[in-house]
Amino acid sequence: MINLRKELEYHLRIALFGAAVVAFGFAFLNRATDGAVIDSAYDITSSVRSITAAIPIQKRGGTYRVGEPYVIAGRTYTPQVDPDYRAEGTASWYGDKFHGRLTANGEVFDTFALSAAHPTLPLPSYVRVTNLENRRSLIVRLNDRGPFHDDRLIDVSVKTAQLLGFYDQGIAKVRVDYVGPAELEGSDDDKLVATLRDDDPPAMKTLETKQVQPSQSATALSGNDDAEGSASTSATGPIEIPH
Repeated sequence: MINLRKELEYHLRIALFGAAVVAFGFAFLNRATDGAVIDSAYDITSSVRSITAAIPIQKRGGTYRVGEPYVIAGRTYTPQVDPDYRAEGTASWYGDKFHGRLTANGEVFDTFALSAAHPTLPLPSYVRVTNLENRRSLIVRLNDRGPFHDDRLIDVSVKTAQLLGFYDQGIAKVRVDYVGPAELEGSDDDKLVATLRDDDPPAMKTLETKQVQPSQSATALSGNDDAEGSASTSATGPIEIPH
C-alpha cells in the first residue's frame, strides 16, 4: 500500500510539472506574440502589440510625419514630400505579426484595412498601387515605414494584397503613384475600396477631404525611436484621386 501511494504521488508530481511547463510555454508564446518583434538582420524593433486580433481597431489617431534621413542596415532613407512620385518595383504584404501594433505615425496597424508601408513618402498619405502583372490597381493609405529589403518598394496589408490579386504568391511587380495627404480621423476604407480597378486608371477624380494643417513631427519606424527627425508638410482642399 505504501509503495502504491508513493508511486501515485510520483506520477502526480510528474503530471503537475508537465502542466506547469505547458502553461509556461503558452505564457512565453503570448509574450513573444504581443511583445516587440525584433529583426536582427536590419537592427529594427517593432512596437509592442496594443490591440489583439479579436478587438476591432479604432481609426485613426495618428499624426502627420515626414522626417529627416535615417539609416537601416547601412542604407540611408530620406523621407520627403514628392507630389510627382512614381516608381516601379516589388510589393510584398505583412500581416498578423504586426496586427494591432503602432505604425510609424502612431496609428494602429490593421491588416484587414487598406493600408501600406513606404520608406520615404509622408505619413499618412494616399498612393495608388497598380499590380503590373494583372493591371489591377487600388488606392491605399500609407501609415507606416518599410519595407527595408533591397528589392522591395512597398509593403501592403493582407486585405490590399488580396484585392490586388497577389496574396497567395506573396509578392508582385507594382507601380506606386503618390496621390496626396490622407485625413487623420475616421475610417477611409469604404472610399478606398471604391477605387479598385481592373485596368490602369484613366482621368483624375476629385475626392473632397478636410484641410490638413502643417505639423512638426518625427519620422520613426514602427516602435523604433532610434530613427528620428523632424519636418513639416501641409496640403489643403480636395485631393485628386484616380478612380
